[in-house]
Amino acid sequence: MKAVLSNHQDSSPNFECKTLVAPLGHASVVTRPILREHIQRLFQDPADVALFHFSGHGTVNNLDGYLVTQDANQYDEGVPMGEILRHANDSKVLEVVILRDCCFSGQLGNVPTLDNTKALLREGISILTAGRGDQPSVETGGGGVFTSLVVDALEGGAANLLGAVTTSAVYAFVEAALGAWDQRPLFKAHVSKVLELRRCTPPIDRAVLRELPTFFPLPAEDHPLDPSYERTSPTAEAGNVAMFSALQALHRVHLVLPVNAPHMYDAAMQSQACRLTPSGRYYWRLAKDNRI
Repeated sequence: MKAVLSNHQDSSPNFECKTLVAPLGHASVVTRPILREHIQRLFQDPADVALFHFSGHGTVNNLDGYLVTQDANQYDEGVPMGEILRHANDSKVLEVVILRDCCFSGQLGNVPTLDNTKALLREGISILTAGRGDQPSVETGGGGVFTSLVVDALEGGAANLLGAVTTSAVYAFVEAALGAWDQRPLFKAHVSKVLELRRCTPPIDRAVLRELPTFFPLPAEDHPLDPSYERTSPTAEAGNVAMFSALQALHRVHLVLPVNAPHMYDAAMQSQACRLTPSGRYYWRLAKDNRI
């Protein structure tokens, strides 16, 4: 998790990470005082974004859910989830992201004394948990399934065509990977914008996306093709060939499709056309509004 969050895919810096680990055989590395201290330090100063990720044991009683620390005892299991939420709610950090991979992780954000089906979050907080408040968290190969899926999402599995990996996209990626009989992840958020957690290499050049309004002056109109677009054709024209190369790139990422032909090549050679897909029309609007 530290490796994938520290840098964007192009190696430019992303989050400055502080890692606390509890190796086997070390009984007092992550104690309640240590974990409390670092949670408080994470949220105490103003910042654009603060992200807290916990992967470990969790428990719950009639008072709250708890992150279980290595010095846990009965009736004093660890750091209460409500305490973490209070720090986040009171923080001057603009955007807070909390990732929780432990049993009963969905308890975070619930308020048992009011109604444990409701979450009280100030604006700017996103919470992604491995399961619901009454569910265990599954582990495989020595690590949490949820954390493994989050890493895959951040590595590019949840990236959009601009290369952005957002909090909501991470949740959608994880949720789709877990079946109806598996643990069910939760996404609790009170946000006015979708936070970008990481940037990955986009599958298509942004410059090509910016050309969408040029190729399609109106999003609902087809772009007519003819053999001059295909470089192997005797009537090939350099300008059309260059445009067709961009259109084929857009086709590969499902933004453009051929009309009345199985492939873009056939559409050109048979003087057919190509058109924008629904996703293509979405990115057309972004390009038209200078948002790419």
